[in-house]
Amino acid sequence: MMKKLTLLSLAVSLAVSSTSVFAKVSADEAAKLKTEFTPMGAVRGANEDGSIPEWTGGITEWPAGYKPGDHHPDPYPEDKVLYTITAQNMSEYKDLLTPGQIKLFETYPETFKMNVYQTRRSASYPQHVYDESINNASRTELVTGGNGIVNGAVGIPFPMPQNGLEAIWNHILRYRGVSMQNKAGQAGPTASGDYTYIGFDQQLMFTYHEEGATPAELEESNIVFKFKQKVNKPARIAGTALLVHETMDQIKTPRQAWTYNTGQRRVRRAPNVAYDAPGTASDGLRTTDDFDMYNGAPNRYNWTLKGKQELLIPYNDYRLHSDSLKYDDILQPGHINKDLVRYEKHRVWVVEANLKDDTRHIYKKRVFYIDEDSWQVAVTDIYDNRDELYRVGIAHGINYYEVPTQWTTLEVFHDLQARRYIAIGLDNEESMYDFSVKLKDKVFTPAALRREGRR
Repeated sequence: MMKKLTLLSLAVSLAVSSTSVFAKVSADEAAKLKTEFTPMGAVRGANEDGSIPEWTGGITEWPAGYKPGDHHPDPYPEDKVLYTITAQNMSEYKDLLTPGQIKLFETYPETFKMNVYQTRRSASYPQHVYDESINNASRTELVTGGNGIVNGAVGIPFPMPQNGLEAIWNHILRYRGVSMQNKAGQAGPTASGDYTYIGFDQQLMFTYHEEGATPAELEESNIVFKFKQKVNKPARIAGTALLVHETMDQIKTPRQAWTYNTGQRRVRRAPNVAYDAPGTASDGLRTTDDFDMYNGAPNRYNWTLKGKQELLIPYNDYRLHSDSLKYDDILQPGHINKDLVRYEKHRVWVVEANLKDDTRHIYKKRVFYIDEDSWQVAVTDIYDNRDELYRVGIAHGINYYEVPTQWTTLEVFHDLQARRYIAIGLDNEESMYDFSVKLKDKVFTPAALRREGRR
């Protein structure tokens, strides 16, 4: 693997211990985010052969005919497949693939493929997010032990990461708007392709991302975001609900969570909604901290920043996002319909997490491949306690123009041992995300959870 990695002058291969403290970068280094690097810390220039182009700002205008509330149309409808990777020619492209991706070709040699398109660096964000990301570079620091941050607000906390913990906090705190509500769902097909769709009503409010938020205000509240989720189908579990208050310094205050059970008609504290507890209605195919590709406290792992790699990852998956599709068009035995997936070559940060000796988790090692333009985890290779590949997580992202932000339209976790997968975020048959909604704190209380669960 190391032969495929290139270490930048700003990124060292460094393991982070539980007592390490790392400082912000100098003002001179931070100034490079206006010249050599993008405000998010990506390399502005093209790669050596031009297959990854220069960053020119991403998508800054809505496609003709689009209006907020629509499923987002493909801004690149004329792009054609450059080449297709199959199990038969996979060896020619192995330097652009992760071990987990290679294993998927080996597991499903007749059906798994990658249609590769030209690279479009489409990720974009509001100007105030860029400004605050640059400000954060020279002020934000990890708390002792790395289980939170201080002196950061709104933007990426560490656009010039010095270690693996800073890089994973960039993913956790990447910009996704200020508030959002949506209907979406998940399904975990059996080996034969049969599935039950689990539908959710979801609301999310990012305190950290509010325009004008200051580090002092965030330190006082210690809240990153508030999240509420209610099952709306099938009928047998409808009304089951979850509420999460995510904290910025999880040593000061750990994550707070509550659940509402329709059978008991009671709200209960849920301290176990974390780490490797099974995800909601996931049939055991993902952990709680798999949601959003990775979430929660990072304190059970030692984190190492390995460097950067050019990798083929899903990107601009507007076809997969289309409301012209039914879930049956997407969900197939073994994996989702690969004819609907667009792969592109992008530079990714490679971050390795190894389980600490004195902690437990069903995942012994996780390797995260994080898109340099958005800090979205694009692929994660997950290993069990026998050091064997266990699961592979794949994020299918698009630019939500109206925010703008680069975020997933679908996350898929493949269980290589069970030969099953779970697809999270299915929204083709639902109304589109509403990023304009104005949510209040009173929406995210245990009392509100009880009311939602009873409806």
